[in-house]
Amino acid sequence: MFSNGISCNLPFSCMSVTRDSGSEELLPSRMAREPILLNVYDMYKINDLTSNIGLGVFHSGVEIYGTEYAYGGHQYPFTGIFEIIPRDERELGDQFRFRQSIQIGYTDFTEDDVKRIINELGKEFRGDRYHLMNNNCNHFSGAFTKILCGQDIPSWVNRLAYFSSWVPFLEKCLPKEWLMPMALQHSISNHCPDSTCSEASTPPY
Repeated sequence: MFSNGISCNLPFSCMSVTRDSGSEELLPSRMAREPILLNVYDMYKINDLTSNIGLGVFHSGVEIYGTEYAYGGHQYPFTGIFEIIPRDERELGDQFRFRQSIQIGYTDFTEDDVKRIINELGKEFRGDRYHLMNNNCNHFSGAFTKILCGQDIPSWVNRLAYFSSWVPFLEKCLPKEWLMPMALQHSISNHCPDSTCSEASTPPY
């Protein structure tokens, strides 16, 4: 059971221990060494003006084992988590611009462990549960990194969510297409290629 209440059945390879022949002390079998990167994107040119005063609109994804995982909104009751080539803003759409990578920490979860974690997180971060202020891509990134290495993402990345409590109309001022990057639209078409997803390009937000 993870700290945020998400349960996941993972192998114990990352927590296995060895016993030194000359010592009764149990030691980890290996050190955490897979880097965890947070890739941050500007979501609008206005960030060039507002970021200097600490307010910006940002998208983020978590890069690990050569894949970047991110979250977006759609109207269906299945995962809104999708994968892209790390830092490839073209897969996200014209309104996204890569800003910077931040190293959050290291993990000893294996690549298979990470995929299982993503599957479990997808039950919470469903497309139809996306909310720009309360359950957005940055909330997902923070939940993911805390599971991987116990570290949250920098608070400034999701500062817009905190400002929304002071400026309640702000959410209505942002374009709806920001909720669903191009890569997520492609992911949805692969998830349900029949007509049930024919309207995936127009999420009801």
